[in-house]
Amino acid sequence: MAAFEELYRRNVRRIYGLCYRLGGGNPTLAEELTQDTFVRAWEKLGGFRGDSAFSSWLYPMAVNLSHSERRSRTRRTARVMPTDDLTPFDKGTAPRAPEAAVDLERAVAELPDGARQVFVLHEVHGYKHEEIAEMTGIASGTSKAQLHRARRLLRGNLAR
Repeated sequence: MAAFEELYRRNVRRIYGLCYRLGGGNPTLAEELTQDTFVRAWEKLGGFRGDSAFSSWLYPMAVNLSHSERRSRTRRTARVMPTDDLTPFDKGTAPRAPEAAVDLERAVAELPDGARQVFVLHEVHGYKHEEIAEMTGIASGTSKAQLHRARRLLRGNLAR
């Protein structure tokens, strides 16, 4: 129990950061995903062989839980009735003042789910496309395309 508590303390902030970014910047969702990750890790601890760092075993677990939650959320929101009122989605066209601070976290949170997931895993956490493909169940070419898309969208969002 004490050893797992130490593993938790060493990894909780990084797992929370990953879940926060993959969850679109929602702190409540990030806390839930972080907790679920460590509960799942506790349940599957017997499957950890120690061939690599504990964090290398834990990160894919957090990614998979985030991915599952996103799929579930997508299914739930697909049942919502569409509306013709697009006012809440209007981002406005007023140019930003040059002195306005850039909010990278907000810009990353606005990315589409797939692009955000690949961007966070590749650019923030340093995973290679092959590793991202293995973690998320997509092709490495799709990972590269999503990263390109994320970068293009970020450039557009930050230029506003």
